[in-house]
Amino acid sequence: MINIVLFGAPGAGKGTQAGKLSEKYGLNHISTGDIIRAEIRDATQLGQTVRDAIERGELAPDRVVIEIIEGYVQSHRAARGNIFDGFPRTTQQAEAFDGILAAHGMRIDAMLELTVPEDELVRRIVLRGAESGRADDADRTVIRNRIEVYNTRTAVVAGYYRAQGKYTAIDGSVGMDAVFAALCAEVESLISNGR
Repeated sequence: MINIVLFGAPGAGKGTQAGKLSEKYGLNHISTGDIIRAEIRDATQLGQTVRDAIERGELAPDRVVIEIIEGYVQSHRAARGNIFDGFPRTTQQAEAFDGILAAHGMRIDAMLELTVPEDELVRRIVLRGAESGRADDADRTVIRNRIEVYNTRTAVVAGYYRAQGKYTAIDGSVGMDAVFAALCAEVESLISNGR
C-alpha cells in the first residue's frame, strides 16, 4: 500500500492533481476540505462545529479532522493506496496521523508539496470561486488569510516529513501536465521501490 500526502497552499492544485493520480494509479483520494464542506452544506453537527472557522479562512479544529481521518483509515485498510489531500495541516495532526497509520500497520511513504507563488495562488482561487460559487474563494481578504494561516501554521508540516526523509517539492506553477508528469515520476519511484 502506498500512502501519499499531497501538500501545498490553497490554490496550489492539490485537488486537481490528486484526482488525476487517483485515476491513473487506482489510489483512493481523500480531501478533508471536501468532506468538511459537505458536512457544512448538509448542516451536520460536524459542519456546525467547523463552519465559522472555515468562513474566516481558518483551519478546522485538529480533533475534528483527526476524527475524520481515523474513520477513513479504519474503513479503507484494503485499499491499494491513498492520496491525502489537505491533511495533515498541523504538526499535531501529522503526529496523530503517524499513530493512526501505525496502529493499522501502515505509514506515510511520501509528502509531495506543490509550490506556487502567492500572487498566482490568489489568482487561481479567485478564478475557482467564480467558477464554483464557493464563498470562501470569493473574498480576497479571506483568501489572503487562508494563505497566511497556511504559511504560519501548515507549511511547518513539511519540515516534519523532511526530517523523516519523505519530503519532495514539486514546482506547481508550471503547466498542469508538467506538474502531473513530475508527480507521476515520484509515484512510480515509490512503486518501483516496493512501497
